[in-house]
Amino acid sequence: MSRQYERTITSPRGGVLDPQVKQFLENLEKANLPTLGSMTPVQARDFAIKSCEQLGLPLEKVASIENIIIPGPAGEIPIRIYTPECEKHFPVLVYFHGGGWVIDNLDTHDNVCRSLCKGAGCVVVSVDYRLAPENKFPAAVEDCYSATKWVADNAIVFNGDPSRIAVGGDSAGGNLAAVVSLMSRDKGSPFLIYQLLIYPVTNLSTFHTESYRSYAAGYFLTKADMAWFRGLYLNKKRDAFNPQVSPLLAKDLSRSVPALVITCELDVLRDEGESYARRLGEASVKVKLVRYNGMIHAFFNFVGMFDQSRIAMAATCSSLREAFRK
Repeated sequence: MSRQYERTITSPRGGVLDPQVKQFLENLEKANLPTLGSMTPVQARDFAIKSCEQLGLPLEKVASIENIIIPGPAGEIPIRIYTPECEKHFPVLVYFHGGGWVIDNLDTHDNVCRSLCKGAGCVVVSVDYRLAPENKFPAAVEDCYSATKWVADNAIVFNGDPSRIAVGGDSAGGNLAAVVSLMSRDKGSPFLIYQLLIYPVTNLSTFHTESYRSYAAGYFLTKADMAWFRGLYLNKKRDAFNPQVSPLLAKDLSRSVPALVITCELDVLRDEGESYARRLGEASVKVKLVRYNGMIHAFFNFVGMFDQSRIAMAATCSSLREAFRK
C-alpha cells in the first residue's frame, strides 16, 4: 500500500448505532413510510423533496446564490452557484447531488452546498444533471462532465479560480465525481486538483459485499433501494461493468487527483467506497479515507440533526481548505 493512503475510523466502537441515528430510524419505522420500490420515479422525487422540507434542517448564510442555465450535451443544464464572503478568485467545488441518479435535485442538497461553501470558503457549483429513467446512463455522466468543463472555462466570470477546481458529491453524486475525475484525467481537461467522494457508489456490478450482507435492510438505504436505482439508471445489465458506471472496475486509477473518501459504518455502500480508496492508494494517489462509525447512509446531509454530521462537515471543510491552499 502506498504511503499516500491514510485511513481513519472516528470511533473504536463498531456495529453500534449512534443514539441520535437510532432514534431517527425508530421514528421512520413508526411512520410506516412507503418504500422506493412501491413508488414511481416521479412519486419518489416528490416524496424526497417533501421529506427534506419537513426535516427543516438549518441553512447556512452565504454571500450570494445564483441559479443559471448553461449549455449541455443534450440541451440546457441548470446549475446553482453559491459564493462565500470576502476574497476574490475563490477556489471552486463542482458538486453532484445524490439520489441514485433518479431522485433529488438542487433543493434537496441546498443545505449541504451552503455548508460546504461557508465552511470551505469556496464557490460551490451544484449541478442539476438529467435523471433516470427518462435519461438513462450515460446522460448524468455527460452532463456532469460538461458542467465541470463549463465551470473551468468560465470560472473567472463568477470570481472562481480556474487553477483550483475540485469535484465532489454524495452517493450517486460521489459516483459521478469519481467518474468525472477519471474522464478529466483521460481527456486532459478540465484541470482538477481534488475529489470529494461521500459514501460513493463505485461498483454496480455486484451487491455481494460484507456491508451489503450486514446492512441490507433497516439502515435507511437498503439493498432493495439500490436494485431499484440500478434498474432505472442502466440501459442493460452489462452497463454495470462499464467503468463510467462502476469506477472501481477501471483498470488504471493512477494519475487520479487526490481524494477524500468518506464512508459510514452501517451502510451497504461502505465496502465499495473503501475498496475504491484502497485502490487509489495502491495507484500512488494521495487519498484520505474516513469511516464514521455508528452512522448510516445520507448522514452527511443531516447537519443540525446528528452531532456526527456536524463533525463530518467541519472535518470535510477543513480538508477542502487544505487541498485548495496547495
